Amino acid sequence: MKISIRRSRRAATAVALGSVLALTATACGDDGSSAGGDKGAEGSGTGKIVFWDNNGGVRTDIWKEIIADFEKANPDIKVEYVGIPSTDYQSKVDTAIQGGGLPDVGGVGAAMLAGFAAQNALEPLDDRLAKSSLSGKLNKDMVTSLTAAGGGDGKLYSIPTSANNGVLYYRTDLFEKAGLDAPTTWEKFYAAAEKLTDSGKNEFGYTIRGGAGSIAQALDAMYGQSGITSFWDASGEKTTVNDPKNVAALEKYAALYKKVTPAADLNNDFTKMVAQWDSGTIGMLNHNLGSYQDHVKALGTEKFRGIPQPTLADGKRVQVSNPVDGVGLFKNSKNKEAAWKFIEFASSHAESSKFNESAGQVPANNDAAKDAWISKAEPTKLAAAALTDGSTTIVQLPYYLPDWNTISKADNEPNFQKVLNGDMKAKEFLDTMAGQLNEAQTEWKQRNG
Repeated sequence: MKISIRRSRRAATAVALGSVLALTATACGDDGSSAGGDKGAEGSGTGKIVFWDNNGGVRTDIWKEIIADFEKANPDIKVEYVGIPSTDYQSKVDTAIQGGGLPDVGGVGAAMLAGFAAQNALEPLDDRLAKSSLSGKLNKDMVTSLTAAGGGDGKLYSIPTSANNGVLYYRTDLFEKAGLDAPTTWEKFYAAAEKLTDSGKNEFGYTIRGGAGSIAQALDAMYGQSGITSFWDASGEKTTVNDPKNVAALEKYAALYKKVTPAADLNNDFTKMVAQWDSGTIGMLNHNLGSYQDHVKALGTEKFRGIPQPTLADGKRVQVSNPVDGVGLFKNSKNKEAAWKFIEFASSHAESSKFNESAGQVPANNDAAKDAWISKAEPTKLAAAALTDGSTTIVQLPYYLPDWNTISKADNEPNFQKVLNGDMKAKEFLDTMAGQLNEAQTEWKQRNG
């Protein structure tokens, strides 16, 4: 199954790039023509458009609020909202590319962008952005990040909505009761995880992500402890994922499972992990800015803090990049003008601020990024400072690889669970992933020179 998934994605990539390889199934648009061949239409700029939310359930309420604002400002356009859980979104879009039924607009973050763009499913947005009210209003780094994630053709396929960052949330009430310092270093993190654990009382020092989305969190813990600052070696052809320092870091991190964490963590995605932390007596949680408001609702602001990831003993902090999120226009839309109006509206100052205050993330709209709420949301404020004060080095993950999302999810999440259970060695797990990454990097370089 894993082999077929990888071959299917590579085949789609090859077709999109003009390779002699072919898809075994034709990618169809709504009218029966291929996703690559169906150019869609500008449409009348009125009528109905369909929007797929790539974080359905979590962001449903705020998107429905933005849609209501949009429909009030544009009474001749109706938006049909479809919320899709983040864990199902890639497969849903891939299926629609091959079998038809793509929406007009959908969430397209950096992690999935290259795969969709390689299948020729997305509309380039550079010209539309240049002529729009958003021109010059969006964070240049976020625009650059999504352009780079597009697969190497230099085109922008998604308008950024927000940036995220890794956060270590910890229960200040539990730390104070135990006489512990804030977990600002990895040494303090491990010491606190052990001291706060009393499994007989269902009290644990940490919750580890073992379900969907586990790989990125594991990579963050690995590079944070090893101090390695690049995803590729000096040649740019071999990944550092299986460097001995990273292997040792993963061994130490994975050993936390069931020793200082709940057993349920093995299958927990971020929603279950966050809910478990919010409702229980668990000392620490690694997630990102996106769950801040959930913690505030559950705990208030007095019982927890969200701080940047721990540092090494010398004060050096290394984190892996968190993908910029965005909204894309699907190429076979028959109403691109109306779809673009929605994207432009959702990315405006007021709506960008509203969305990101709800999500607890950094707005892509520069004016929204100056709004007062950001300074009041401590994790967002601290994250922004950590990224600009010289204390943090970011390891850039290869979102530009069309195979990246498949490698970091379908291909390796089951193996990471085996590592947690003790059924696979950390070295074997990382060697396997490294082989897949090196192969994908070689293929990408051959196609892009």
